[in-house]
Amino acid sequence: MNAWLLTCNRDVFDLDSFRRDGHELQSWSVVRYRRELADGDRFVMWITGPKGGLIGRGRFTGPPTQQASHPDEYWQEDPGQRWYAPLVMDEWLDEPVPRSEFTEDPRFVSASPFRTLFAGNPHRLSDDQWGAFSEAFDQRRTTASREWGLRPGDTIRRGDLHDLYGGSPTGDISTRPGAENLLLFTSPHTDHGQGCRNGWAEDGTFRYIGEDWAGDQGFSSTNDAAIRDHAREGLALRLFDGDGDDVRYVGEFAVDPAAPYTYADVSEPGGGSMRRVMQFHLVPVGIASQPATVPVGCEYRVADDTVEPAAATPGPLNADLTTRNLRAHRRLQNDLAAAARERGMTVLSPGAADPDFDLAWRKGDDDLVLCEVKSLTRTNEARQMRLGVGQLLDYHDLLRTRTSNVRAVLWVEHEPTDARWLGICRRAGIELAWPGREADILT
Repeated sequence: MNAWLLTCNRDVFDLDSFRRDGHELQSWSVVRYRRELADGDRFVMWITGPKGGLIGRGRFTGPPTQQASHPDEYWQEDPGQRWYAPLVMDEWLDEPVPRSEFTEDPRFVSASPFRTLFAGNPHRLSDDQWGAFSEAFDQRRTTASREWGLRPGDTIRRGDLHDLYGGSPTGDISTRPGAENLLLFTSPHTDHGQGCRNGWAEDGTFRYIGEDWAGDQGFSSTNDAAIRDHAREGLALRLFDGDGDDVRYVGEFAVDPAAPYTYADVSEPGGGSMRRVMQFHLVPVGIASQPATVPVGCEYRVADDTVEPAAATPGPLNADLTTRNLRAHRRLQNDLAAAARERGMTVLSPGAADPDFDLAWRKGDDDLVLCEVKSLTRTNEARQMRLGVGQLLDYHDLLRTRTSNVRAVLWVEHEPTDARWLGICRRAGIELAWPGREADILT
């Protein structure tokens, strides 16, 4: 992997105003070494002139292409047709680090890039010189390195978020070298192909799809590797909900160490060839209680009741998610959702900020019915009933401050063989029902 220095002449391009107006660099013009620039190459940004110096760093995201420039008020004159290399900026400094701080450094005595700043971009850096620039960043703790100050439920403009904590304001996964946080963004509207979306799974983990929208996903992606290795690298995974200018902080998550990820084969978005995507299994760190201002749920997503569970890599398959149980669970859930919709209910799936209930419905704005679904067999009935009751008590407690009236429903495959469960659920304030008793709960 190569390292480079890019220069910016303020008399040609007003980078300060460009950034101050909320824009983010997505490419930079290059003249030399075009065949050597590659995806993942690192670079630093250097402002030329008497008040210039080291101002930012980032990485290229692909080879350069020739294209027409987009002249605007930031250019002193129309730049015309140029070669542009795509990039993302990982970090900006508040003030440039002047050239004088590097001229006495022995790493710049020979083959110094400062001697050829008049030449076209980019300028090659040795590993030692890259190390010197990295040390300069580490010594200047920018606003992007401040202590985490957001609470679950807080809403913030995405641009302001990156001003505070660094990283790129584009893409679903954002980090920067030396950061303490890895920022993940999700939306219930984002489809990675064949209905493959970020969201809660039956095993209680939040499934987060890896980076890249075309081709097979893998750990050659720097960001996917960062998610996998976040605990070892000391990175906190911070999940945000929203795909517009404003995003809402959901809370801190961690990759499940017992079953960190699975793979799924889906078609590329919009159809086309099949590809393999990674689904990271994330678990909440602590209880991320949301304020009353956070709405509950999103539009119901029909569960695929033909799917077979994929074994986690690494990690054993959850014994309660056998093919029979998983299909029965999803069929029960979809049938109940359809019955609720036929009776005029608004049916919901959990959003990223919600506990992982199976489904919910509303008849009006104030009342919310929270439902957990359990398949039952002769051998797993007690375990499933205990699990369902415990989950509903937890979910009910988390949501009771976010809506005025919450009912809890345990929907099971058939009437339990042990009649004790009828009394247990009644005393716990849980409505217990099964197919044929839809009218008891859909009111």
